[in-house]
Amino acid sequence: MHTAYITHPVCLRHDMGADHPECPARIQAIEDQLIASGLLPFLDRHEAPRASEEQLARVHERGYIRMVFDQAPSAGLVHLDGDTAMNPHSLEAALHAAGAAVLAVDLLISGRAENAFCNIRPPGHHAGRSSAAGFCIFNNVAVAVAHALEQHGLQRVAIADFDVHHGNGTEDIFHDDPRVMLCSTFRHPYYPYCGANSGNEHIINVPLPAGTAGEGFRAAVTQQWLPALERFQPEMLLVSAGFDAHREDDMGGFGLREADYVWVTEKLKEIATRHAAGRIVSVLEGGYALHALGRSAAAHIKVLSGL
Repeated sequence: MHTAYITHPVCLRHDMGADHPECPARIQAIEDQLIASGLLPFLDRHEAPRASEEQLARVHERGYIRMVFDQAPSAGLVHLDGDTAMNPHSLEAALHAAGAAVLAVDLLISGRAENAFCNIRPPGHHAGRSSAAGFCIFNNVAVAVAHALEQHGLQRVAIADFDVHHGNGTEDIFHDDPRVMLCSTFRHPYYPYCGANSGNEHIINVPLPAGTAGEGFRAAVTQQWLPALERFQPEMLLVSAGFDAHREDDMGGFGLREADYVWVTEKLKEIATRHAAGRIVSVLEGGYALHALGRSAAAHIKVLSGL
């Protein structure tokens, strides 16, 4: 079975301003690196559908969804929070970003792909039940997890989040749902300034200090993520794949390299092989140093594909 590669052209048209780090070039940086490395022809490319309001409403309050639709501008920019804005294409981009993750779940459940990478934006893991935040409008990974639970009847779904920022929106949505395990490493104290003390048996938060490099990250995953995931035995594994912990990403303040993303992907793939029939849905989150983003995402996808 192939690795599915899911994206949509409208994700390139969501633009929050010339100086905003969450820029359209992020999508192209990954695709360019996949072409340069010779990987792209071996991936099973799909165009992302729109997520439905019903799919969004499994994790977001309907009032919030209506607000996003109502705020979508016909011209210019509208800010949902201090960091997150919408232009005339942003609503469609957000709907297709969430829809990409839903399609990935469907492809894996039906056996049409073993795993998938969603090259989409806006990202999602800071979006909570009723709030946009941190460049995120809808929580793409959460929408996909809820789809796996409610549409396909899975009982245990895990999320691994290695973005440099804590996935506070994902935690907000699933904190009290024992069917979902969230394993998150993140810089602390740092935006969004939470997560250090809010974990439980199925929310495995691992705050790490500024400057953490590969050795510290690998120790956190080995000592805390992997034993928890082995106990949980997920039927599907989703990845909030943020690459802003890379040493070249000035916004992150961590010191990871491509080899660290290869390593963690290999470890997660081993978990998925043992417990989840190999099923991994990886969804792009952060990563703002374009060359490092492209190299890191391509290395991650290469491991997923087994090429």
